[in-house]
Amino acid sequence: MAEQIKKATRDAYGEGLVALGAELPNLVVLDADLAGATKTGMFKKAYPDRFFDCGIAEQNMMGIAAGLATAGKIPVAASFAMFAAGRAYEQVRNTIGYPHLNVKIGATHAGISVGEDGATHQCCEDIALMRTIPGMTILNPADYVEAGQALRAAVAMDGPVYLRFGRLAIPIIFNSDYRFEIGKGVQLTEGDDVTIVATGLLVNEALIAAEQLKNEGIAARVINMATVKPLDKAILAKAAAETGLIVTAEEHSIIGGLGSAVAEAACESTPVPVIRIGVNDEFGKSGPAVELLQVFGLCAANIAARTREAVQAKK
Repeated sequence: MAEQIKKATRDAYGEGLVALGAELPNLVVLDADLAGATKTGMFKKAYPDRFFDCGIAEQNMMGIAAGLATAGKIPVAASFAMFAAGRAYEQVRNTIGYPHLNVKIGATHAGISVGEDGATHQCCEDIALMRTIPGMTILNPADYVEAGQALRAAVAMDGPVYLRFGRLAIPIIFNSDYRFEIGKGVQLTEGDDVTIVATGLLVNEALIAAEQLKNEGIAARVINMATVKPLDKAILAKAAAETGLIVTAEEHSIIGGLGSAVAEAACESTPVPVIRIGVNDEFGKSGPAVELLQVFGLCAANIAARTREAVQAKK
């Protein structure tokens, strides 16, 4: 793993758009009056004639993106997750998902780690919403390196993609030689006592938890599931069969997110207990991001504690 330098995944998003813009003249970027926060302002500065500020009108932005896709462009529509998935859900479903258009949705500021913006902006339901749209691919990268590669992979594939990026600067996990592939989970540690399946910023927390558990004699297999949909069912079935227990960790509601997807997959092939760690059936609250993650149990200490309990119960 790389040195623990911290960078936000939204930074990789902005920088990645600029790099792709130089390679793809048909790439266009749309934003809803948040270019500074979403980091699409980098693309605006480099390619002003291919950047469209749609104002505070996210639904309209998705319709424009759909139209551009039908004209042969590769549109990337950006906004906060709360607005991209929440406010514009109908337009994403009907104008992008239903005709299966080649639109990429870059959703930043997802989850509790939005911090002081509070419950109205802490979108912990977006993965659940996007999972219900047929044909929608969902990518939730674990760090800066994976975020840049996920963006590139999303733009390269044909069809709608929902990319989830964070505001908070988090540790870089992967080296530059890491290779992301849509639809593939990546095993990061060895272990046959329990499997921890994590996504987004909780992958690093899962790795810390696994190290703590290792010191206690519990061998945890950590899997990074950056592609939430389509889920890598093969790696899950293998892990379930070999460890007999799965714990999921996500900065999202435990309803409809990674935990639900993993539980559904496990029930179909290799039924084992699935313990879901995430935001319970509640809204967020305003506060410093790091403190909120701890309050809601989205941290290594809680992952280790819940995993320890589950392993003991299995025995």
